[in-house]
Amino acid sequence: MTATDRSIELIKVAAQSAADKLAHDIIAYDVSDVLSITDAFLLASAPNDRQVKSIVDEIEERLNKDLGVKPVRREGDREARWVLLDYVDIVVHVQHSEERVFYALERLWKDCPEIELPADAVATRGKAAEHAEQRAAEEAADLDGELR
Repeated sequence: MTATDRSIELIKVAAQSAADKLAHDIIAYDVSDVLSITDAFLLASAPNDRQVKSIVDEIEERLNKDLGVKPVRREGDREARWVLLDYVDIVVHVQHSEERVFYALERLWKDCPEIELPADAVATRGKAAEHAEQRAAEEAADLDGELR
């Protein structure tokens, strides 16, 4: 069994929406062979809570406007560290970068086939690591400046 065409369409719109809001490391898996409750997962991350919310809002708005669907459940809004949008056919996970590293959902689904995503979404791969390195360098420079 593979993800339906409708599920793939939802995933692609959601992935493009996340990329448009500068999400990091967007990836999607066809989980239809291992889960009976959904066809696909989309994973994305952002370096701060505000951006997580922005990405989630954009995904929800675009899926509603472009494809006429609304999530049956939205969880994690209050803290905005890990927000889940459940569309039954697909589940979208938008995580703060720290949660993404800690929970490493990719490890759970690595044996599932990846779903091909729009080029803008694929281009986000590795952005979280780049951001973390840049932030570490800035913090080291700030600390060095304080010690002088």
